[in-house]
Amino acid sequence: MVHTCVVTGCRNRRTPGTTLSFYRFPRDPERKQRWIAAVNREGWVPNDGSRLCSNHFISEMKEPGALEILDKQEARVEAANALLFLQGQGRSVVGERGQGEQSEEREQEAAVEESASSSLSTDEDDDDDDESMSDCKKGKFAHTSDAAVNFDNVLKALKKENQTLRESLDKMSLSENSLRNDAEKVKFYTGLPNYFVLETVMWLLAPHMDGMKTVKLSKFQQLLLTLMRLRLDLRNQDLAYRFGVKVGTVTRTVHQMVTIMSSTLVPTAVFWPSRAELRKNLPAALRSSHPDCAVIIDCFMVPFEEPVSRGNQQQQRMVPSAQGVGTSNNVLKYLIGVAPQGVVTFVSRGVLGNVSDKSLAEGCGFLCKLLPGDVVLAVS
Repeated sequence: MVHTCVVTGCRNRRTPGTTLSFYRFPRDPERKQRWIAAVNREGWVPNDGSRLCSNHFISEMKEPGALEILDKQEARVEAANALLFLQGQGRSVVGERGQGEQSEEREQEAAVEESASSSLSTDEDDDDDDESMSDCKKGKFAHTSDAAVNFDNVLKALKKENQTLRESLDKMSLSENSLRNDAEKVKFYTGLPNYFVLETVMWLLAPHMDGMKTVKLSKFQQLLLTLMRLRLDLRNQDLAYRFGVKVGTVTRTVHQMVTIMSSTLVPTAVFWPSRAELRKNLPAALRSSHPDCAVIIDCFMVPFEEPVSRGNQQQQRMVPSAQGVGTSNNVLKYLIGVAPQGVVTFVSRGVLGNVSDKSLAEGCGFLCKLLPGDVVLAVS
């Protein structure tokens, strides 16, 4: 690319083998204006292809005891300011080639501020950026516009990727959003038929959960953790990994939630209906054979793990018996009553040990619910 010096009367051109250097105008507005004033061409504005040759720069003499680089640069800036101030006082730094009538104009061509080669962009440094004159004419604003468009595309792509990752995380996590529109997931983890029922249970329990001190778990997570423990019989360590808490937090949460659920939900959801309500909705299968049926009962046992033995520091687990039930010291026995319509109407407290069904029925308060003439069916 051939460049010509923009100073009036200077015919220096960049040609192969030349020892001259050609400098582009600085991008800093204040410095650029000083250079334009030194060129002294009325109404002239430089473009990206405008260059000044090295003949119009005054080199500062270096003294033996030079200062550090930063001090040199400050001295050069001060010298440049002084030269700009004295630019109209008759000093000509142009070579010997002009004619007599051009000498006045060359006196007005002020020497521009001297800068280190690091602060001036030489033509050799611009060869990589400006491969053709057409590229120069486009200017830096065209490149800036293209870059802005590219950044917009990158930003849109990142936002889309972020949204996709969020949706994927919600599907994998156990949160309200992941369960809201997935009834099968709700039923698998909690045993409840859909999210509406789960939300209703949450609404009933929330006022009683204010005293629970669990910073890392929300109220919904505490309920979900407890229901998963009861439904899937997951180990406390497993639940601790899933919810990102300690095992002690899981144990304490389950214990507190079971207590709240027992005192809140049992009186609300488990109640003994009147005889009129039972006979009004009695199934057809029982209407002819057992029209006075009030309840169907069954007894079941829930095994549990024993605490760690202090003697040998080994965890003693339940030992199955021949009937598939644990020993008398690590099981709880319950009596449950279900109405003919299939609604749970009675649940006894757990009794420790292998007590007989008769003893449990007589001591749990079940007989107090019956009226004279009621028929009780038992599951064999």
